[in-house]
Amino acid sequence: MTVEFCPMRSLIYVGLSKEKYRHLLQNWLYRIHIPDSISQFGPYVTKYAFYNALPVPPEGERFGTIKMQLTEHYWQCNPFQQAVAVKTFKEVFPIDVLRWQGNMPDESDGAVELEGDEARSAKGGQGAKPFIFAFVPLWWEEDIKGKMRTIADGPNYRWQFVMKYPEGVSQEQGDKWFLEEVAPAFAAMPEVNRILSSKIIQNVNGCSFNRVVEMWFDGPDEWYAAAVTKAAALPKPTWAKQDKFPFLASDYEFASVFLTDYATSDNLSQYRGYITLR
Repeated sequence: MTVEFCPMRSLIYVGLSKEKYRHLLQNWLYRIHIPDSISQFGPYVTKYAFYNALPVPPEGERFGTIKMQLTEHYWQCNPFQQAVAVKTFKEVFPIDVLRWQGNMPDESDGAVELEGDEARSAKGGQGAKPFIFAFVPLWWEEDIKGKMRTIADGPNYRWQFVMKYPEGVSQEQGDKWFLEEVAPAFAAMPEVNRILSSKIIQNVNGCSFNRVVEMWFDGPDEWYAAAVTKAAALPKPTWAKQDKFPFLASDYEFASVFLTDYATSDNLSQYRGYITLR
């Protein structure tokens, strides 16, 4: 059976339902999940990195802001194709992880052990948030603002978000709204240094989100001035779920994360095991 070469990037938004779970989730991510993951996909992943989420800025909650981390992979092939379906070991993924991330209600039975891909397909509901696992092109598709920016111009306060257009709004209609109304408005703001965007590749794992966007700022004050203060002038579309930008339903249609440029752990090159403090 032939493995088809298909370079892609994936983004996993790791939420945190309560601060009291942060140390538990971090322990599972670094002690269990990193070596478990590398053991499985080491031959066909070229980058596997964690970026810690920055604190949620004022009014950031309504932007579906996650509080734990972004996990990023660079794949050489589609991990869901039949040729790579057979795994020697089952992935270690207790249901507690979904509780800690806010993808299942707190009262869920913590004794249940899930299969990894099953856990990553959690849709949320009843107060729980969907597990966001999006595949995107390896290279950004739209370079909207700031193409002359260099690594010497930073540090950058990165705001990455994914959007799912409401039921009845097609990809074409939603993209037209974003690319012709939203993106130009933000591009005109001096607080915004960089804008990049791509369509999400939905047919890899059935991700329901349509588009990923990154905007860079000097810091949270500049983000607030652009995304809250100035964006208040954006006209509300007829399908809006919120009165203010981003107009989409938090978590289910619009989710975001605030990041620095620097990966907290570039796992394939830096990980040396879970070494505890002594």
